[in-house]
Amino acid sequence: MDSVIWCQSQNVKIENSQECFVQLWLRLERTRQLLEGQRKRFCIRNILRSWFGLRATDDFIWEVCHKAVVDGKAQEGWNELLPPSLYPRCHREILRAIVAVRMGIGILNVNVHALDAAYSLAFPNSAPLNIRKKLRVK
Repeated sequence: MDSVIWCQSQNVKIENSQECFVQLWLRLERTRQLLEGQRKRFCIRNILRSWFGLRATDDFIWEVCHKAVVDGKAQEGWNELLPPSLYPRCHREILRAIVAVRMGIGILNVNVHALDAAYSLAFPNSAPLNIRKKLRVK
């Protein structure tokens, strides 16, 4: 059985399950709106500080950014992010990295199918998240 890690600020369980991933996707969107309302940058650093408070140390933030790889590049903590419903791939990797770091598991052990299915449940009007499509060679 997977271990469960509690997020400090609002008692959100961090676990490797679809139910948790739905909550994380929704919380990510709420955090975006909150930071926008506070006129703060929507970036990995501010997301982690909002979610984990003092537990979001520089080392923790660096580890999440280092594991959140998109197009072969690790993410940077201060880079502004687009809304999760418009650009889900980057956020998918960030959520994967958060779960991996908080649970102490490898990034490949995070249940990607559950994470993708959770995106469709959290944002039902968006196109399904499917990055495994093959590129057509002409």
